[in-house]
Amino acid sequence: MRDNWVIKFIPLALIWGSSFFFIELSLEWTTAVGVAFWRTALGALAMIIITYSLGLRLPGKAKQWLHLLVAGFFMSAFPFTMYAFAQQYTTSILAAILNATTPMFTLLATFTLFRAQKQNPTAIIGLLVGLVGVGITLGIWRGFGESEPIAILALIAASISYGIGTPYIRKYVTPMKLPATVTASVQVLTSAVILLPVYLFTGPLFVAEPTVQSAGALVLLGVLGSGISYWLFHQVVATAGSAVAATVTYTNPVIATVWGVLLLGEGLHWYEPAGAILVLTGAFFAQGRRLKLKRQKT
Repeated sequence: MRDNWVIKFIPLALIWGSSFFFIELSLEWTTAVGVAFWRTALGALAMIIITYSLGLRLPGKAKQWLHLLVAGFFMSAFPFTMYAFAQQYTTSILAAILNATTPMFTLLATFTLFRAQKQNPTAIIGLLVGLVGVGITLGIWRGFGESEPIAILALIAASISYGIGTPYIRKYVTPMKLPATVTASVQVLTSAVILLPVYLFTGPLFVAEPTVQSAGALVLLGVLGSGISYWLFHQVVATAGSAVAATVTYTNPVIATVWGVLLLGEGLHWYEPAGAILVLTGAFFAQGRRLKLKRQKT
């Protein structure tokens, strides 16, 4: 059974860790909103094909679609736009590191907005450690270094959005007991619907002529990064449990850093990997985990 989820986890980690690289190339062809729209539209197409090929159907109740619409906004439409916007002004490496703060903002949302979890001392410590890590990653003693403050705000807003969306799904979507492939399909589809009017009426649809690399990156970002990846993720959850599946978040900065340095020629300051270690450590403990081995049950 272990080998079964490992062969799905590895491509999942590679896909999501590479998404920041795909975003960077996609921005050569279209706008930030365009990147977000096309990745959700192409992801929805891939997911719907998978859904119907498995003999499943999309939900038939308006209430189900409404909750998935809200989930789509917080988990896809808004954060995808923020990441694409931010990467116009900062590196894909920094975007990936700050993406790892998502568990900390999920903890804050759970405590404050949803109040569905008691305050866990380990999680609180993780939150504080992670916040220190964010400060080091940004090089706050240098005034954010070379990063534009607006980009930092956009990246943090994206993590906050994920932080709100995750407990929202747990509270309103999970109880519907729809197949995971179906919920993922509708989530991405409704995100594309949300983004379409914004994309059409906020500026040029494309900023340059497409190239093989920019068009290819956008297709891969949609089909793989917003489509196939969800399919793999839900399979890992089913076979290895949610605790194991969630660790894919920790691989994103590593993979994004490799691609950023090798393929995009991005610089790497000493304080970025140093801060990233604290961010990942904080995210680990923010999920209420402790440094002891025990069998995880889901």
